[in-house]
Amino acid sequence: MPTRRHPYPEWALARRALLGRRIAALRRASGMSQDTLAAAAYVDRRSIMRWESGTRDPRYLDLVLLAHALGVDVSDLVTVEDPQAG
Repeated sequence: MPTRRHPYPEWALARRALLGRRIAALRRASGMSQDTLAAAAYVDRRSIMRWESGTRDPRYLDLVLLAHALGVDVSDLVTVEDPQAG
């Protein structure tokens, strides 16, 4: 895979990490394991692990499937509120 010509800015990487924490918090709140969420969202468990750890970004359709599986709106996944901040 080719490397990016320009690295992502820090604020974008911070938002990626925040998205991962949000997915993990919503998954735990719904009582799902990573395996269960992966099956409900039609992805591999490795994808859930990568998104929650903030090492990869889900595609838009993956966000739609995640939101549906978690019973939330897509906007609830991409909110700027940090689930660990309180």
